[in-house]
Amino acid sequence: MQRRQFTQSLVAASTGLLLATSSRAVGVQDPMDAKSVTIGCSIGMTGALASLGKELKQGLDAGFAQANAKGIHGREIKLLALDDGYDAARSEENVRKLIADANVVSLISCMGTANNQRILPLVDEAQIPYVAPQSGATSLRKAEYRSVFHVRASYTDEAQRLAQKLVSMGITELAVVYQDTAFGREFLADVTKAMAAAKQPAPKAFKLDAQGAQVADVVGKAVAAKPNAVLLGTAGDITATLVNEFKKVSPSTPLAATSVALSGDNLRQLGGKASGIALSMVLPDAARTSYAVVRDYQKAMRALGYQEFSARSFEGYVNARVLAEGLERAGRDLTRAKLRNALAGIRSNDLGGLSIDYASGAPYVGSRFLDLGVMGANGKFVG
Repeated sequence: MQRRQFTQSLVAASTGLLLATSSRAVGVQDPMDAKSVTIGCSIGMTGALASLGKELKQGLDAGFAQANAKGIHGREIKLLALDDGYDAARSEENVRKLIADANVVSLISCMGTANNQRILPLVDEAQIPYVAPQSGATSLRKAEYRSVFHVRASYTDEAQRLAQKLVSMGITELAVVYQDTAFGREFLADVTKAMAAAKQPAPKAFKLDAQGAQVADVVGKAVAAKPNAVLLGTAGDITATLVNEFKKVSPSTPLAATSVALSGDNLRQLGGKASGIALSMVLPDAARTSYAVVRDYQKAMRALGYQEFSARSFEGYVNARVLAEGLERAGRDLTRAKLRNALAGIRSNDLGGLSIDYASGAPYVGSRFLDLGVMGANGKFVG
């Protein structure tokens, strides 16, 4: 028996998963069911990033529903999304179950930097294809992870773009408010490195605990430092709480953040307080219908009854499109290995104004799209 298969069997046995036929450990060459194929996902539908998780799943559902309407070798794609509450240990537990399930051909868009740090070694050992980890952390993009297919540009790319833009505008005295999580710490390091490359002072750093409990205190200290601008290394509801506090204490302080900072729900709740926030973007604006891929996304969302569009659901939709393309290329006699090879073979695939290309090899990163946008009073990008 091959070492990987032997190790995988031990892992599955230790969690009791070999006792059930429907959840046995599966090898990369095992054929999939002829009528349906299951895609696994561990996602924070509850917990600190629930608003982001729900929007991401809406986009995944819309993308797969659109693919099913067209048909892929006679199979129906089914998304098996397990809630992990944005807890890394629960993410690991969920992914162990999904890997051992003979019907799961691939993983998609599991959420969180710390969560994916726990997941990726399991993916590597099992050789199961994994499309679009929902984190842009550079620490996850290792050449040895040859079964992982990132879609978005990295957080490092986003931090560099934000820093370069601010420096070009003469804004060099920066503060970074970051959460004491894997994502927040890496964002601070990325901004610090970008400022050093531009021969500018290191940003002043202000740390929130992982729960974001001392927002008022941290905002007060950041404002007292009198920065030209504040970059937020946070995601989801805590970002909205920070924005509210900054607008109350120092409404004129420029704020900037990454693509994962705010959900659509967060922007709607902030209303006019979101006006003027600069955000990096790893996809085109989800409201910009001059892109064919945006029109397709909005059509797919409406088909499922969703009338609100957001960057997060759009990202889920794009991720589903990439995986569907891999399934199409893998052919009718589907295995995990064939799907992995099919994904690695994607070259300059135009989704309608957004190109996906894995020609560079591992670590596979399909898109380098980057842009910057400024929020208007209506919670949408200006221009």
